[in-house]
Amino acid sequence: MSSPRSNPCLPRPWLAVALLLGFFAATLPLAAQAPYRILDRWKLADAGWWDYLLVDSPAHRLYLTRGDHVDVLDTATGKQIGAIGGLHGTHGIALDTAGKYGWISDGGGNAVVQFDRATLATVATIPAGTNPDGIIFEPSTQTVWAFNGRSKDATVIDAATRKVLATIPLPGKPEFPAVDGAGTVFDNIEDKSEVVRIDAHTRKVTATWPAGCESPSGLAFDVPGHRLFPVCDGNRMSVLDSNTGKVLATPAIGDGPDAAGWSAAHKLAFASCGEGVLSVVDAARPGYPTLQSLPTQRGARTMAYDPATDRIYLVTAEFGPRPAATAENPHPRPAMLPGTFTVLVVGR
Repeated sequence: MSSPRSNPCLPRPWLAVALLLGFFAATLPLAAQAPYRILDRWKLADAGWWDYLLVDSPAHRLYLTRGDHVDVLDTATGKQIGAIGGLHGTHGIALDTAGKYGWISDGGGNAVVQFDRATLATVATIPAGTNPDGIIFEPSTQTVWAFNGRSKDATVIDAATRKVLATIPLPGKPEFPAVDGAGTVFDNIEDKSEVVRIDAHTRKVTATWPAGCESPSGLAFDVPGHRLFPVCDGNRMSVLDSNTGKVLATPAIGDGPDAAGWSAAHKLAFASCGEGVLSVVDAARPGYPTLQSLPTQRGARTMAYDPATDRIYLVTAEFGPRPAATAENPHPRPAMLPGTFTVLVVGR
């Protein structure tokens, strides 16, 4: 006689429980990776082109570089808090760890402009190289790093004294930087398709690696996981080991990216692409699959990620026809239509 344990006709409560638990376990990753969508669109009336944007999560602020000024918005409401004016051609923003000061790479003025984060008043203008573009605060040395696109070097500024400590030659045109918080700085070298590693204490380039993709621009960083995420031409993101420079993967993204983001909580890498797509890459799974290609709006190629709210901010506008090319201006920009500058708010 068969025992109840072995009789296939009798119910097995443990099996039902196991199947139920397995079902929930299988559905948890899907819930954690629920698709992103556009939650809101904020219109700004002021004129001006744009480049990078940056979220200050604790202060609920979004900084937008706008040519001759920087707009500052409340991330909860989209309302403008204020602006930092008197600039010449802004590119990026860096913030200190004390919550007191910020710095703007004023490319048109060949300078870094320091401002008070409480009042938005300009504190100092510090000469840099030619056309400072990417900019970042390095916390272990309390220094500001401006990466100069035309002079192909980096200006290192003491945050306390506002003095230039060094100008570091680079092997090509620098783009977006990233730091690990412990004294290492990384930067994309766009025209050489490389990534450089710099020691912030000695102010020396310690490694130059192939980026793994062409013309890297934006750069995200998984610091604990030791992974860099340059975004490139050719519809590719690269994944680099930040210790060795080894290329781990080259997942597919949209066309024309200029910025990247990283979600430590969800292990996702983002690329904002000018064709009008936000690419979401799963960095927790083998092969780094692209989970989502969210339609955004043409021209939305720069972004900022807020880890506190799991929201992504992108900017773009509507444009008129492109002017005819001339010898003086072989690649003319189309005119931005007044009143169409838009911040796209993306979340789940």
